[in-house]
Amino acid sequence: MTVHAKKPELLYGRVLVVDDHAPARESVADVLRCVGHEATPCGSGAEALAKLRAGSFDVVVTDLQMPGMSGLELIREIERLRHRVQVLMVTAHASVETAVEAMRHGAFDYLEKPYNVDRLEASVSRALQRKRLQTSVEAVESAAKCDAPMMIGSSAAMRLLRERIARVASTEETVLIQGESGVGKELIAQTLHALSCRSKGPMVSLNCPVLSEQLTESELFGHCRGAFTGADADRVGRFELANNGSLLLDEVTEINLGLQAKLLRVLQERAFERVGSSVSQRVDVRVMATTNRDLTDEISAGRFREDLYYRLAVVPIQAPALRERGEDVLELSEYFLDQASQRLGRERLTLDAAARDLFLSHRWPGNVRELHNVVTRACVLADGQTVSADLVRPWLRRDSVNAVEAVEEGPTTLPIGASLAEVERQMILATLARFDGHRQKTADALGIGVRTLSGKLRSYGVPPGEKDIISRAA
Repeated sequence: MTVHAKKPELLYGRVLVVDDHAPARESVADVLRCVGHEATPCGSGAEALAKLRAGSFDVVVTDLQMPGMSGLELIREIERLRHRVQVLMVTAHASVETAVEAMRHGAFDYLEKPYNVDRLEASVSRALQRKRLQTSVEAVESAAKCDAPMMIGSSAAMRLLRERIARVASTEETVLIQGESGVGKELIAQTLHALSCRSKGPMVSLNCPVLSEQLTESELFGHCRGAFTGADADRVGRFELANNGSLLLDEVTEINLGLQAKLLRVLQERAFERVGSSVSQRVDVRVMATTNRDLTDEISAGRFREDLYYRLAVVPIQAPALRERGEDVLELSEYFLDQASQRLGRERLTLDAAARDLFLSHRWPGNVRELHNVVTRACVLADGQTVSADLVRPWLRRDSVNAVEAVEEGPTTLPIGASLAEVERQMILATLARFDGHRQKTADALGIGVRTLSGKLRSYGVPPGEKDIISRAA
């Protein structure tokens, strides 16, 4: 398969055009609008400062010679007020001294009239790139100061995700993080906590799929000695442990309906009782939850309470799949290569050109978790300092083709109009039958975790080890 090189991503931004000469400023604004920018013209430096205070702009294109406040004075004022914009100066009175002074106070570029339209467009594009780079650097520095996890990727999807996280982190609202298995939902929750005012408090997690109903209730709320068989001592639950901090309910859809009602009460009243106790305790906890399912489907199927959904999804965050993140796959690969090389005590490995193309063309059904696994495996097994496409291709082919083969060999006739939930059910059951009930192999083929697979099988009525039910259910 031929993989064509991607065109550079076009950057579009909000540009403020400042010129006291109306035809000139409208001309510049029209040029910028034609290539996709949002251009706002204004006739003076004072008006420009007012618009900068009132709104958010990426770039300012300003004339030098203007009555009242010159372009150079505007640049100095922008610097003094620390407006986060890139400035381009346009003038018919070019001089080395003025250019140096403008640059010294933060101007990004200097265009002489009559300017070339292509040069203007290119300068604005470079200014936007510089603004995005500075924003990314500031985000990394801010995260480092707050001990936040590093989120790798510079794609548009990741920029939007970072912006959403930054907006949500400063609030106290409950957050529902949705996305496929392996996309990094827990990392998003950790970042939200690290950037919040609760960062000095505890961050507590509960992996919902791995526990029975009784144990889940005990883990959430704690229990008193003698509350049930095996309760030999009092136990503090996750809500108590997370007091003044954050609590993450990982794969919250695995909690059964009875316990969902108790969880809803805690979210509403911020109070709970330990199992076996009638004493109510109050807690101050920010709750975050993750799921890899479509909760509207779960509600329709009667497996999830609608009122709990609305209580959890006050602020929803959608984690993008790796296949939606473009060349982030290469950034992540380099990061994982560094990590694995250091861990294994060997010189740093690199991907060859064919491997890079292969990684870009693969759909990564297991998302970042799958990529991490493949890169680590390559670091262990690579003979030289280069990871070749030939080395990793068999693993990718197996991961992406086995599930298809499993469906092709299984009973997969689907009626027209079958729901996505039904298609998923038949895919999972047919793949499980293909691997003779082996859950780890099935999960690997489908690109999901074993816990996620087990949870789905429970919802289909497939108990562990009963392979005969599989063929009947499929």
